[in-house]
Amino acid sequence: MRALITGAGGFVGNHLCEYLLSQTDWELLGTVYPERVEAPRPRPCLSLVHVDLRDAGHVRELIGDFRPDVVFHLAAQSYVPTSFADPWQTLENNLRAQLNVLEGVRRAGLKARVVVIGSNEEYGWPRPEDLPLTEESPLRPVNPYAVSKVGQDFMGLQYHLAYGMDVVRLRPFNHTGPGQSPRFVVPAFARQIARIEAGLQEPVVRVGNLDVARDFTDVRDIVRAYYLAATQGEAGEVYNLASGVARSIRWILETLLSFTDAEVRIEVDPALYRPADVPVIYGSAEKFRCRTGWEPRIPFEETLRETLEYWRLYERQEGRL
Repeated sequence: MRALITGAGGFVGNHLCEYLLSQTDWELLGTVYPERVEAPRPRPCLSLVHVDLRDAGHVRELIGDFRPDVVFHLAAQSYVPTSFADPWQTLENNLRAQLNVLEGVRRAGLKARVVVIGSNEEYGWPRPEDLPLTEESPLRPVNPYAVSKVGQDFMGLQYHLAYGMDVVRLRPFNHTGPGQSPRFVVPAFARQIARIEAGLQEPVVRVGNLDVARDFTDVRDIVRAYYLAATQGEAGEVYNLASGVARSIRWILETLLSFTDAEVRIEVDPALYRPADVPVIYGSAEKFRCRTGWEPRIPFEETLRETLEYWRLYERQEGRL
């Protein structure tokens, strides 16, 4: 089996490569962009290539030469504040890249399974009676990133319906873990705590809106779900990937602080608030569980502890440079 992983240099791409290398004998080809990005270490079953997925010609050549059996399309601009700052860049990047991947597979005449990654952001602002969100819940995107993910989601469906392509669509809810960018909330808190412990910043953790609640899963459980979707999902279907539990950002911060002896003050930073922020969101992965048996295995407190340990190690290494 050959698997193409777009966005292999990203947070989830790294974890997916590690999972596939440890659990399969597949030949893996990962795309990375830009060129200077943290990426998995190349190994006998893993090759990496620098490619801008917005370049249709390069994508067609890549897919035609490698001829994958499975495509995991992870590459995307995924930071919501960036999508507000430059909506078109997010839309153009996410939609054009996926269009080129789907067209590359179609024009090469491949029967490859394509796993399209959407987001719980597609559901937008649910009403209390809508929860937990299922695959049948209405889509109400409230930010440009979410709009781009609705587009990717339905583009995948269109290629399945129009061309009979073997596309499976996923809507993962929030996921985090060691290695995620500190632009996101859990590593943002963890890194600040690690820097305070190391004496690298004043003992203040700056926060945004602590009163929202989100459905978090460990990234390592999520990439296991991606593999199961590739091997057991039904073509044309869409599946939520969720824990089914809404955890408040305040609880996440308090849990991380319980792992340190440092004296810390909390300071609200209005710049960290979003223009539109959903109060509570959580989903049901029952459809995917019934299909594959998947459910999260890693306790979320363990995810938080390991994320903090990752940033402690990172700051110690940075301090020695």
